Amino acid sequence: MFLQLTRLRSVATLAVAGLALAACSSGSTSSTRLKANADVSPLAFHGCGSVACTGSLSGAAYQIELPQTWNGTLLIWSHGYRNAVPAPPSFSPVDHSASDAPSPATAKELLSQGYAIAGSSYATNGWAVQDGVKAGEELRQFFVDKVGTPRRTYVWGASLGGLITELLSEKHPEWVSGAAPECGAVAATTENLDGALAVAYMVKTLIDPKLKITDYSSAQQAIAAFQQAIASVTKAAQDVAGGGTAKVEAIAAISHFATQTSTYDGHDAVSGVSALVEDILTAMGFATFGQQEFASRVGGQGLDITTLDFGSAVSDADRQTVKGFGGDLDQYLKTLAAGTRPAVDAAARTKAMDQGETTGKVTHPTVTLHDEQDPLVIVQNERVLGDRFFSNGDAAHLTQLFTKPPATYNAPAPYGAGHCNFTDTEQLGLVAALDGWVRTGVRATPESAVKLFKAPTGLDPAYYPLSFPLLKK
Repeated sequence: MFLQLTRLRSVATLAVAGLALAACSSGSTSSTRLKANADVSPLAFHGCGSVACTGSLSGAAYQIELPQTWNGTLLIWSHGYRNAVPAPPSFSPVDHSASDAPSPATAKELLSQGYAIAGSSYATNGWAVQDGVKAGEELRQFFVDKVGTPRRTYVWGASLGGLITELLSEKHPEWVSGAAPECGAVAATTENLDGALAVAYMVKTLIDPKLKITDYSSAQQAIAAFQQAIASVTKAAQDVAGGGTAKVEAIAAISHFATQTSTYDGHDAVSGVSALVEDILTAMGFATFGQQEFASRVGGQGLDITTLDFGSAVSDADRQTVKGFGGDLDQYLKTLAAGTRPAVDAAARTKAMDQGETTGKVTHPTVTLHDEQDPLVIVQNERVLGDRFFSNGDAAHLTQLFTKPPATYNAPAPYGAGHCNFTDTEQLGLVAALDGWVRTGVRATPESAVKLFKAPTGLDPAYYPLSFPLLKK
């Protein structure tokens, strides 16, 4: 799985099963050219008979798979977030395995096309961005030293691995030929984790004043807080007459949460509110046991929501939606503005800022892929990255692709809704779009990618996300 926290959706599903309600543009068709790297003639390499294609580098397990005939391209995969301790709902053992592709089917097809693929775990789990960057660097060097020197090296990865992919891309223009972050937290560390804490603050302030949202003494205490949030948010969502449902709607509107998830298509009021509960509880995973791990990594409470403007992304349509459930969004915003926000440890904040901040400054092709309805790493991450590319004058090096779910579906959604919910054909289409751009020098566009994304796919060439919510004053 891309991200162990995607299991949270099963918690949300159980929590709302009984819910009863009473009532820089990615669309550019620019043909911007970069220097082509077209050679795909067979390239000699040392095979797994003479090279250790599995093993460990600096405490990170790695895996390399090689094709029969190598086209000269190496793909380095960075996996998503993995829990540092067994966590809800399944409390499965902590995963330290290596992975070199998002799925076995995708790996098999890429190998048949002549790609070499490699990937690894990270030395630690949790928000292990620095470890992930180091793992990618060391794995690439090992490949060059032991297997062969690639003509082209593409970095790609999902979720937290999407952030790691972008950071590798920005840091190593000397060997990265192209980058393909998927469903990535590419707005970077503090934007995403501050946002999770903001959700926790809203739940505490509007729904459950007794909820502990910072300074956990242990992972177990943080997990207990998450389980408390499950109960309190679920109860609120069921309380139409008492205003609880309106508060759930308000939190979702303020956060610009997805209106569909892999579990709920949002086709009616029950499904719609259920999707929002899943969104909130998914964020609460990062805000509780995820935050506790991060605090141990940076030495304190390094997240900062003291200057967030909770009303920065709300619209009149949001106000009407909340009003339809009997609530007053503006009054909720006043309550949030008047509340006591968590204090910030300055030293921890400085360290937090070093845990992975993107610049959008690159000299080679980058093609991103994101679900339009992502309940965990919200799609507005891509807007932040796009704006950074644009501000650097590097927008010609970026194409952003998005997948849209069907209007209705039986769970799970086939694509486009849920975190990193891509089909194998979409994974392969992403690689093909990047590879074509690098080899021909002609920029991939959402329109040209349509020919590369074979069914089943929800590729949506016309989409571009709104601004990131919860802006700072």
